[in-house]
Amino acid sequence: MDHRIKRLVVLGGGTAGWMTASYLGKALQGAVDITVLEAPTIPRIGVGEATVPNLQSAFFDYLGIPEDEWMRECNASFKAGIRFVNWRTPGNGAAQPRALHGGVDHFYHHFANLPEHDGIPLSHYWHLRTLRGETDVPFDYACFAEAEVLDAKKGPRYGDGSQATGYAWHFDANLVADFLRRFATEKQGVRHVRDEMTEAVLDERGHITALRTKEGRLLEGDLFVDCSGFRGLLINQAMEEPFLDMSDQLLCDSAVATAIPHDDAANGVEPFTSAIAMSSGWTWKIPMLTRFGTGYVYSSKFTGQDEATREFCDLWGLNPDRTPFNHVRFRVGRNRRAWVRNVVSIGLASCFVEPLESTGIYFIYSAVHQLAKHFPDKRFDPTLVDHFNREVESMFDFTRDFIQTHFYFSPRTDTEFWRANKELPLGDDVREKISLYRAGFPVNTSQAGERVYYGNSEVDNKNFWNNTNYWCIFAGLGHLPDRVLPALEYKPASIESVENLFAEVESRRRHLLAELPTTHEFLRQLHGK
Repeated sequence: MDHRIKRLVVLGGGTAGWMTASYLGKALQGAVDITVLEAPTIPRIGVGEATVPNLQSAFFDYLGIPEDEWMRECNASFKAGIRFVNWRTPGNGAAQPRALHGGVDHFYHHFANLPEHDGIPLSHYWHLRTLRGETDVPFDYACFAEAEVLDAKKGPRYGDGSQATGYAWHFDANLVADFLRRFATEKQGVRHVRDEMTEAVLDERGHITALRTKEGRLLEGDLFVDCSGFRGLLINQAMEEPFLDMSDQLLCDSAVATAIPHDDAANGVEPFTSAIAMSSGWTWKIPMLTRFGTGYVYSSKFTGQDEATREFCDLWGLNPDRTPFNHVRFRVGRNRRAWVRNVVSIGLASCFVEPLESTGIYFIYSAVHQLAKHFPDKRFDPTLVDHFNREVESMFDFTRDFIQTHFYFSPRTDTEFWRANKELPLGDDVREKISLYRAGFPVNTSQAGERVYYGNSEVDNKNFWNNTNYWCIFAGLGHLPDRVLPALEYKPASIESVENLFAEVESRRRHLLAELPTTHEFLRQLHGK
């Protein structure tokens, strides 16, 4: 008897739906008929998008799509890190202009590798020098060559296109969805149906057998992927799987967003995402050519939509009567199970955490990667389903914990929102990481010893948040370990010879500043503008 899945239906287009269809189209090599049902009247939540660094290696390389090709199609720019602004500054909660233009209250979460000396990350040598009073240079500037490069708005690639340092991307998510739709339908034979689902037809086992549509279609399938966004039409409504609310750990549940024109020639293009602390949350800034996407992510418990919109407009000098805004209310948490019976939820239908570390796109292709690895037949072996669900659960929970530490350890206590974040419970796993950090021990480094940033091309959830990430955030917020890594104290020769590595960092900094084109120059060449 042939138990193979023959028909797969993806409910919902957008970034999640078309990433899912194109990835599975490649993974299943044409052996499964794939249909994407996309409602033309349902708006996409696209307000500018930032990513993490393994998007190319884990997703586009797998599809065989060169970086420059999709970048040109999607108005993409570079993101070599995240600049956190005003996360340490008490005051009225609004970002100060000085901080937005190179002032003292900012720090970087770098996408470059943290150098090592004698098997120990450079951060520990810097910490020792700090405790001895030998340096007052902040961690992000002392241990990475890239901080001043980002300040100078230099791009992460040389003029010949070769890579100079680690980076991710900024892009228009709607353009990415359109690009992948064309790729999936034209090159992989994915069927695209523009219609709206009205009913999920279930059999006696509770499995979905077909989707009925507004125009009278009956789309039959063996496996259904729910990419219907926060509504969770299949996973939460048809399967009645509960959504686990986690607003007790992350307070932000709303956003107001827009796009703002930008004079690139006069001001340059920043090769980083900005996360600007506000009175009741934070604002993102995602630069692209000719404009930047921005949005204020806030907690409705501490401010209302009108008040948040006014604060947002004050930040950028916007006229609220002439600016088109996208107001979004989101649920924080994840489904108890991402895969139930013959329904797999991906993207916003599965889980959501505020985009402070730009994980939204990562959640999509990480889940699709796991679905391809665990792809079932019609028997839906519970072992495969359960293991998939554990992978998605760990992916989300690791990220949720890391995001929470940003607010928990921020020294700001000037508003109710910032004070409330200090009172929220921390999970056992992140408490252990914090204890290791305070004891001077590296946090979540790869067991194999390789330096990994945001996982690798295999989308490794265990290495997603590694030593570099925690050091960037904790040190940036002013929290240093209580003591020097004990193993370092037994290496006097290493402590002495590490000066050569610090000198190498300085030499590399001078090289990058001299040789790299500005981000604006490189993008004009890339996009032909």
